[in-house]
Amino acid sequence: MVSEVPQNPVAVVTGAGRGIGRRVALALAERGYRVAANDLGAPEGTLGELRALGAPALSLPGDVSDEGVVRGMLDAVMGEFGRVDVLVNNAGVSFIAPAEETTLSDWRRVLEVNLTGPFLMSQVFGVEMLGRGRGSIVNVSSVAGLLGVGDRAAYNASKHGLIGLTRTLAAEWGGRGVRVNAVCPGWVKTEMDEEDQGAGGYVDDDIRGRVPMGRFATPEDIARAVAFLADDEWSGFVNGHTLSVDGGWFADGSWESIRRRKQGP
Repeated sequence: MVSEVPQNPVAVVTGAGRGIGRRVALALAERGYRVAANDLGAPEGTLGELRALGAPALSLPGDVSDEGVVRGMLDAVMGEFGRVDVLVNNAGVSFIAPAEETTLSDWRRVLEVNLTGPFLMSQVFGVEMLGRGRGSIVNVSSVAGLLGVGDRAAYNASKHGLIGLTRTLAAEWGGRGVRVNAVCPGWVKTEMDEEDQGAGGYVDDDIRGRVPMGRFATPEDIARAVAFLADDEWSGFVNGHTLSVDGGWFADGSWESIRRRKQGP
């Protein structure tokens, strides 16, 4: 069952229908949060799991890149729960293509969802947090927000931009009680990974060979990092930080033969 947290804080999680977002929503519920779960459509599976945990849950279907929809989400959360303590900007899309073959419409779609969406969510929900003088925003970026990864110009740009947004909001809002941080997952075993691999972009061994720890991240790895950054008791003086949860990908500048040798059998 759900453990008790003083004042039953409220978390809004975007892209909660599957993958990282689903696991983040459940991890926060397990820690006593009331959860408002967003996805393009109502994330019924996640909502059912939240309620099975005994957590109050609210469905927030809609496009995070649509300002009117986002404002409607805030109204729904305030009407149901009367407050918002944590915002997790997780909704995102992948796109794999050489830069010279990336159309303007594809570029715009990726930037709208992956960067404009978090900006709008942070702006609209952040005003409510600033009015209360407290809150935590966690943006889900990527190791692709720290490094260049081939055939992902739009995706990389969106995730680099999200880190810049994180640091700027942290600088503007930290003194007013709202902390803003980011997590940068490495490759995670999710439905998005399966779809990207299905398109022929890479295979499992490409990722395992690149990560010093020799494995993919799991949604649980990312969810625990998000839960840490969300919690004022555990991370109350962490602001503007980018937390890599990538098994050492970003830290490792070795060439492949060294990395493989250091991974052991």
